[in-house]
Amino acid sequence: MQVTDLSTNPRAVCAVVVTYHPDAEFGARFRRVASQVAAAVIVDNGSSAEAVTRLRALTADPGVSLVTHGENLGIARALNTGIRHVQERGCPWALLLDQDTVVDDALVDTLLATYACCPDPARIAAIGARFRDTHARPDEARPLQAGGESWQEVEAVITSGTLLALGPFAVIGPFRDEFFIDYVDIEYCLRARARGYRIIETRQPLMSHTVGAPTSHQILGREKWTTNHSAERRYYIARNNTVLLREYGTGKGGSWRWKSVVRCFRLCKRIALFERDKLAKISAVGRGWWDGMRGNLGKRAARHP
Repeated sequence: MQVTDLSTNPRAVCAVVVTYHPDAEFGARFRRVASQVAAAVIVDNGSSAEAVTRLRALTADPGVSLVTHGENLGIARALNTGIRHVQERGCPWALLLDQDTVVDDALVDTLLATYACCPDPARIAAIGARFRDTHARPDEARPLQAGGESWQEVEAVITSGTLLALGPFAVIGPFRDEFFIDYVDIEYCLRARARGYRIIETRQPLMSHTVGAPTSHQILGREKWTTNHSAERRYYIARNNTVLLREYGTGKGGSWRWKSVVRCFRLCKRIALFERDKLAKISAVGRGWWDGMRGNLGKRAARHP
């Protein structure tokens, strides 16, 4: 399927929001999204009964639908479920969002305007929104530079805030379920680029978002940050990164293996220096690396109860 002229009307956009035990403020964040699009689908990955009840209340809006998986099937499966609903509605665009992202009022309009001004738009697979890190210091904010294009071509964008073109999606294929979580977005972008598609990102921040639960630490007079991801997430990060190095690495011989070892070592060093649950997390990194080397994918609990 080839799309040569996607609509730049916000009514051509349907949002897909994946939830997993969302907090009580999720409804307010969600409404900021729903007001900008034609419709929205919430895909829940096994939240509590209380949380699902709150999510069902949002479907009082006829443009909002809820799909409950009943268990955590991973971000990739949830995204694919949501995208199928968007395809059934006939919308050419899917706006992908995490449950904790706070979007700007002009998010959708700006993403569509970015698409409209890009050359060769038929080759654009995804348009990502730059974000403000909610844990960054004020002096770390990088303002939009005057002059030049309002967008840049990048290797990959994060899932949240991405406007996904569903014509190219039909060619590129779905998100990889077996990745479960972490690097799902990067793998899709690399696969899209390998097929000749482009990944675009706005230079202007259009949302507030945080990766992990970052904390700052001083060591030898230098500031270091760590994300404090759980041991479960550390497993998927190490495993899926290793798989990507094997599949998309450009080095010769065994260099991708060396890169994987180095990255895992750096990750373990940061965990050992700054994070809690050091033993569990470092062990998870080791298991993730080993499964990545062997190509064992899928949900970790299936093999490591």
